[in-house]
Formats: sequence, C-alpha cells, structure tokens
Amino acid sequence: MVCRNPALAEERARKRLELLAATEADLVKIAAATQRKRSPLRGEQAIALRVGRVIERFHMAKHLALSITDDSLSWARKDEAIAAQAALDGLYVIRTSVSQSQLDAPAAVAAYKSLAHVERAFRSIKTVDLHVRPVFVYSEQRVRAHVFLCMLAYYVEWHMRARVKPMLFDDEQLDEASASRASPVLKAVRSEHAKAKDSSKRADDGLPLHSFRTLLKDLGTLSYNVARTPANPSACIVIIARPTPVQAKAFDLLGLSPNCSQ
Repeated sequence: MVCRNPALAEERARKRLELLAATEADLVKIAAATQRKRSPLRGEQAIALRVGRVIERFHMAKHLALSITDDSLSWARKDEAIAAQAALDGLYVIRTSVSQSQLDAPAAVAAYKSLAHVERAFRSIKTVDLHVRPVFVYSEQRVRAHVFLCMLAYYVEWHMRARVKPMLFDDEQLDEASASRASPVLKAVRSEHAKAKDSSKRADDGLPLHSFRTLLKDLGTLSYNVARTPANPSACIVIIARPTPVQAKAFDLLGLSPNCSQ
C-alpha cells in the first residue's frame, strides 16, 4: 500500500527549500571570498574544502551543480532532481503478510500508526512513569525475569490508565474521532469532548483533571499512620487519612479501597 500524508509532504517541501536557501547563502559567502580584493580565496582545493563543509552540513549536494575553479565558484539548482524528489514528498509504503480479507488497507495503516503506542510504552517503562531502574543481569533466566517485570508493570499501568481516563486529559472518545477522519493516513484529531476537557481543565463532574503522573503523585499524599497510646503501648492504632474527592474518585474507578487491614 502506498500512502500519502499531505501534512508530511508540505513539511518536507518546506524543509527542502529552507535547506537549499541556507546552502546557497553560505555558497554566496564563499563566492564573495574568491572575488574580494584583499586576501582572496584562491586554489581549487581550498575552495572545494570550504564548499565541502557547507555541503556536508546541509546535505544538498544532490540538488546543486557546482563549478569550482582556482579563482571562482558558481552553482545552479538541479531543477529536475528537485522536482523528482518533490514528487515523492509525503509518500510511504506499508507492506504486510496478512491477507486483505483479514486486514484491509485502512486497517493496515491504522495498525502501522499504532506502533506509536509501543514506542510510548518503552519510554514510559524506563523514563516517564514507571522509572524501572537499569538492572545489569547476564544470565538468560534473569534477563527474561527482568523483561517480564517491566512488561507486567506496564500492563498494570495500561489498565489503570483505562479506568481513570475520565480523570485524565486523555481522549475518551478517540475511536469516534478516528472514525470521523476521511483517511487513516491523516493526522489523528482529538474529539470535541477532549477539546472541552483541554479548555476547561475539568472533568464532567467538575473535579480538576490530571495527567497520569500528577494523579499518582496526588494519590501518594494519602497517609497511613500508626498510633500508640500510653495506656497500652503494645497496641497499634491504624489511622488512614480521609481521601480527598479526587482521591476518592480515583479509588472508586480503580475498584480499590484505601482502607487496609492486617
């Protein structure tokens, strides 16, 4: 399947023109150095070295025809090469071994774009949310155990995110918003409900919205206290702080109770 993303095509065309302009601006300086009256830049090799640094920086050699002599520098754009590359802007190919009856073209594109969730999951495991520390293990059994624990932690986070989504800025109507797009190739858009959440920063019940990270920090403020009395020092009295409305809602959505017993 050959897909074309108009937004990507526009971005690549803009970037190519900017790089060409930046390259030519530096080449103008080199050409001027060859023509100055005082200490002009001379020698084909010396000029080529200066040009090479510019070309290596912007990677535009394939789009420019250069002419270097002992005392001059000139260039021209390769319009045919530029046009040939521009014709491919925004195009990419997706190939799958799954039959069309099992996975049609739109579904294959959607599956390819869902790989972004895999990349986000890896970042989440090591840096963003879970902060699973590096463990240097060398035996196969221990490596498998470490990977299993990482995936288990992310599995728990995934279910937590799904349950507390009404308290987060996450789009609760993502499937409906995706279905409204003319093509799965186009950039995903947030639903009107999600846009309303973004503007108000409030959930449907009026409570403030959180990111997953800040919600965990909020839940982490719930204290578990153990008290003792002089009358019976050996007896422990467990006192759990009263949850705030936000904490109570989160525990309710997770199906958990902050009350603990031994």
